[in-house]
Amino acid sequence: MTSLRSQTSAPVPLAGRGGYSLPAWIYRDAEFLALEKERLFMPSWQLVCHASDLPRAGDYHGYTILGELAFVVRGRDGRLRAFHNVCRHRAARLLDGDRGHCRANIVCPYHAWSYDLDGRLVGVPFHDEYEHFDPATHALVPLECDSFMGFVFVRFEPGGPSLADTMAPAAAEMAWYRIEAMQPLDQVRTRAREVNWKNGTDNYIDALHVRAAHPGLDSLVGSSYELAEVADGCFRLSGSVQSLDRARWAVRRYRTLLPPVTHLPQEYRGLWLYYMTWPNLAFNLYPDMVEFMQFVPTGPTSCVIRDAAYALPDGRREMRAARWLNLRINRQVGNEDTQLIERVQAGMASRSYICGPLGRNEKCLRGFARRMRELLPVARQEIPPAPGTVAATNTALLRAD
Repeated sequence: MTSLRSQTSAPVPLAGRGGYSLPAWIYRDAEFLALEKERLFMPSWQLVCHASDLPRAGDYHGYTILGELAFVVRGRDGRLRAFHNVCRHRAARLLDGDRGHCRANIVCPYHAWSYDLDGRLVGVPFHDEYEHFDPATHALVPLECDSFMGFVFVRFEPGGPSLADTMAPAAAEMAWYRIEAMQPLDQVRTRAREVNWKNGTDNYIDALHVRAAHPGLDSLVGSSYELAEVADGCFRLSGSVQSLDRARWAVRRYRTLLPPVTHLPQEYRGLWLYYMTWPNLAFNLYPDMVEFMQFVPTGPTSCVIRDAAYALPDGRREMRAARWLNLRINRQVGNEDTQLIERVQAGMASRSYICGPLGRNEKCLRGFARRMRELLPVARQEIPPAPGTVAATNTALLRAD
């Protein structure tokens, strides 16, 4: 039996053209994922939480991606700081779980090294046993940390575009929603999925499947869906709440109960607006709430979906009901999407599938595939390179460009 790896790795025209999807092998290849880690994820801003998730000094939120451990903590001075979640003594993970609270200091559970909330090493048992030891050189390793409209981001590899520049294509519209003043409706949740992270992003920016696969959502926005690539790697999708006869009861009630949101311009008060920002972050902007959604790789064929919803304080009964209905509608959409991306991941393992055609109306999928091929040109190859050569092949293609 001949494997794809044993076949020729010469570039194939289909994989390099804008009218075709990315090749199947990059959705299940460990070497390509290692390349993505270094070229895509370490240099990019990764959303950890919202500032309102950390109201007190000592509150922290953790973030893990491909073996890199991080946390953001609110200091006693009110500042938010980010650090590698690794003890400087023997590399033990310091803080557990997605979120928590440090009553005083950050204490390693292995040997009780203790760090202040600003990262300084302040306590070392048996201090005199260490030769030529300077606590100042063993503080926690900081990470770049910045905020955008209340959302807190970290970056593992410094340099590159600022967070403000990264989010600029979406900033003007997102500003209408007053996200900085929002409070969490629930905790950040994580859901493991046995799919490559790109299957999550592809599905998010694929508007064509709404009519076929999401009857509830389709009965809310109907044919009003619009999609565009607003900047390189930033995609915008939107649909207006409509009065359709085929609407399900939750959709009908949501449409009826949703009260006026007067701080939004009129055209946004019935708009469901979505932004996808490179490489793995999405924002769902509704009149009644805002969500983030993140597709975090955990392996070549696995990922974690992180998401949370935030809203402005609003005591109106109609608003509370509308938010409940929104979550109900989108919970069903999420269940449907899970089945869809699992179907796609299963098909990606078939030797029969390599690249599929993308229509001219699939603007966002075309844009995502183009950017992937530009940054990682080995993705232009329909057949994977020989084992152990993915990184070298990518480097050679970058030089050739």
